[in-house]
Amino acid sequence: MPLLEIKNLRVAFDTSVGEFIAVQGIDLSVDEREVLAIVGESGSGKSVSMLAVMGLLPDTATVTADSMTFNGRDLLTMTVEQRRKIIGRDIAMIFQEPIASLNPCFTVGFQIEEVLRVHMGMDRAQRRARAIELLQQVGIPEPEQRLSTFPHQMSGGQCQRVMIAIAIACNPKLLIADEPTTALDVTIQKQILDLLMRLQAEHGMGLIMITHNMGVVAETADRVVVQYKGRKMEEADVLSLFESPKSNYTKALLSALPDNATGDRLPTVSDFILDAPDGAPA
Repeated sequence: MPLLEIKNLRVAFDTSVGEFIAVQGIDLSVDEREVLAIVGESGSGKSVSMLAVMGLLPDTATVTADSMTFNGRDLLTMTVEQRRKIIGRDIAMIFQEPIASLNPCFTVGFQIEEVLRVHMGMDRAQRRARAIELLQQVGIPEPEQRLSTFPHQMSGGQCQRVMIAIAIACNPKLLIADEPTTALDVTIQKQILDLLMRLQAEHGMGLIMITHNMGVVAETADRVVVQYKGRKMEEADVLSLFESPKSNYTKALLSALPDNATGDRLPTVSDFILDAPDGAPA
């Protein structure tokens, strides 16, 4: 049984000019200890799909699916209270912008300890000890002193490490990483990716990596789902995807990589005739 399984996911938003369909007909699954990459350009519905799983979309969104199960439990029929017990404990998410995701009014220590208080019921001493341990795991120097630091006093890379510490605090079964290296320099990107892969292996988590970077896909994923304009274009193991992509859109993404350039300029997605599924915008 997959750890997470979604069938025929649809997400639509009510707008002033009518309904906007952001995600249509998405099927995906991830197993324990598996790394699934969801790849596509901005606006392809990658983040929206996972925010639907987390229950973090606004009230203007309508989420439907034939099924959406986590560890055998139906997420669609859960009450808000039942889902809150899972989100942050069994399913955790690392968001795109760590500095924006951390609360600037509270210290790093408070924000890590709050997760442990809500989901693990630890007392103050236990929470402090666990917070120090987590900061050590994610490579923050002088973790005991860092507990009293505010997010604005840390670099982007350090804030991302704090977000990872919060996400793994309760040893989740599934970790969703939404563009975890966005806005970080190349050296820090590599460190963050290495950290995520090490933690995933050590804790045996399922990991969903949302990205537009095919290099990240090649380096981290076991299996890949390619999305375009809210639709799934292709799904394959990572080696098959790179060696023999089936979708024209996937071929466009791979051809736009600098290493694959054959002319004076890089090709763009618009250079390809895309094979959008029926009902998807061209």
